[in-house]
Amino acid sequence: MTLNETLNELIAPVCDKLGYDVVRLQMQGGNSRKVLQIMAERKDRRAMTVDDCAELSRAISPVLDEKDPIEDNYTLEVSSPGIDRPLVKPADFDRFKGFEAKIECLNAINGRKRFQGRLRGVDGDHVVLTFDGADLRLPFDQIAKSKLVLTDDLLAAFASQDEE
Repeated sequence: MTLNETLNELIAPVCDKLGYDVVRLQMQGGNSRKVLQIMAERKDRRAMTVDDCAELSRAISPVLDEKDPIEDNYTLEVSSPGIDRPLVKPADFDRFKGFEAKIECLNAINGRKRFQGRLRGVDGDHVVLTFDGADLRLPFDQIAKSKLVLTDDLLAAFASQDEE
C-alpha cells in the first residue's frame, strides 16, 4: 500500500464523520521540510471556511500522531480546493461538466499533452472535453493533472451555491 493510500484510509473516515470529503492528499517538500497537504470540501458543497480547515486539522492530527504513518517530521496543512480546484476523481469531471478545464496528459494525444476546453463529463474510462469545436476523449489513466479554469460562469455558479 502506498503512503497516500495509507493516509487516505486514516483521514477519509475522520473527514466523512465531520461532513467533509477528501479532494486530494499530497506530500510536498523534501527531506528537510515535509508538508502533508489535505485538500477537503464540505459535503453540503458550501464554501470551506478557515474554521472548517481548523476543525479538520484538530480532528486529523491526533489520528496521524497515533498511527504515525509518515517518517520524519512534517507540517499538516488543511485547505479548501478553491474555485479553480483540481479535478482528481472521475466524479469530479461529471460534477463540473459544462465548465472550462485545463487538462495535462502523461503522454501526447493527437500530438499534444495540454488541453483546455469545456468539460462534457465522463464516458466509461474517458473524460470528454470539447476542444477546438469537437469532443475529445482523454483516457482517465493518461491524465497527469487537471483543474477548473476560473471563468465568470464558474464564479457565478459558486456564488449561487453559497447563497442556497
